[in-house]
This record gives sequence, structure tokens and C-alpha cells, in this order.
Amino acid sequence: MRFDVVTLFPEVMEVYLQTGILGKAQESSRIEVHLHHLRDYTTDRHRTTDDEPYGGGGGMVMKPEPIFAAVESILEDSQGDVPVILLTPQGRVFDQAIARELAGSERIALICGRYEGVDERIREHLATDEISIGDYVLSGGELPAMVLIDSVSRLLPGVLGDSEATEKDSHTNGLLEHPHYTRPSVFRCWEVPEVLLSGDHARIAGWRVEQSLRRTLLRRPELLDQARLTDEERGILEELMQAEEEDSK
Repeated sequence: MRFDVVTLFPEVMEVYLQTGILGKAQESSRIEVHLHHLRDYTTDRHRTTDDEPYGGGGGMVMKPEPIFAAVESILEDSQGDVPVILLTPQGRVFDQAIARELAGSERIALICGRYEGVDERIREHLATDEISIGDYVLSGGELPAMVLIDSVSRLLPGVLGDSEATEKDSHTNGLLEHPHYTRPSVFRCWEVPEVLLSGDHARIAGWRVEQSLRRTLLRRPELLDQARLTDEERGILEELMQAEEEDSK
């Protein structure tokens, strides 16, 4: 998969993209990440990318000309439709389902906003999608772009060493992941749960399911409304809910 990122600050993204899983994924050609400096697509001597908003008000607005020029130039040789995603707090909130959706694309273009925002004509006539990583405001779209690239890349074949790793992640089946422990078995008098040391894989699997359900119930109960649960899991959840009700009395 290829990611093309249009940004005013490519340097802030370079180190993270070259590190860890994303760095290895690029070395093995599982993904390509191309950072495009927006100022390279300006035409005036000051390399202007923003201007004052019509109608007054504080802040500056990113101009349409360089962003249109950048995206159209970058995608000039593309085959088929390429998602052009504007990273903005006004977009649909990014989640694992959207990550899986985007993982089916061969190429994605990302526009990183800055300042007060972008000229509305970019939303209306260039971007095909708008994505937010949460209900808060950041200084620009670079962090959201890295979040999206990281999350989507993990779902691509061969990017992770364990081919089943993403199936165990939080939110994959609508639940939070179970707790994890490693050596030592006792740390500052805190012991690893006995079941994990038992070698009984059936018991361990059952414990993990129960813990995943318990953690979701306590921390993110709203996720349970959409979670894909088996009959066995629903039975466990009902028992956990009854226990919680009794404890609260």
C-alpha cells in the first residue's frame, strides 16, 4: 500500500515513520510512505500556503491552490479511484472498522490541515473523505495522519510478525483486550494470575475471554452494544453484570 501525505511539516513525521514496525514495513516494501511538502506546490516567491479568512475573524485559512495542485500532481499517474482524506476534527471519528475499510485500498492520499482550517472548496471538490481521530482539536493533521498510517498498516499482510496478532487487538471484535503479564511471575509482591502459569490452554483461553468482557464492561460499556459476541460470551457477560449489580448494592 502507498500513502501520500501532503503537509507543511514533513520533518515532524519522518522519525516516527522510519521507526519500528512502520520502518520495517517500508524496508520490506509492504508499505510506501511519501511525504510531500506543500510549499513545493506554491507559485509565488513567498511560497504562501495560507491567507486571511473572508468575512474576518481570527486565524488563517489554508489556500486551495497549492493543496489542489499538490494532490492532483501526486495522483496524476494513479490507476483507479484513490481516497483523498482530509484530517480534520470535523470528520468521521476514526476507529478499527474504518482502519479495516481503508486497508482494502492500494493507495491513500492524506491532507494535513493547519491553522484555522482549509478553504471549504477543498472539502467540497477535492477530499473524498474527512477523518478525525477524536473529539478534540490539534495544531495540525500530522499526528492524525501518523495514527491512520500506523493503524491501517498493521492490518496489511506481512506487516506484523504474527499473522493473527491483529485479531487479538482491542476493538477488533468490539471488545477491549484482556490483561497481559510477563516475567517475573512475582514483582513487588504482585503475582501473575495462577491460571496463566497453569499450562492449561483451555483455562487460559476462558480466562482471557472473561477478562476481556469484564474490562469492556467496566471501562467502555457502550462498546458492548455493537460487539459481536458468541452465545457463550453473552452468558459470561450476563454473569459479570449480575455480579456487578450485587456488588453495587
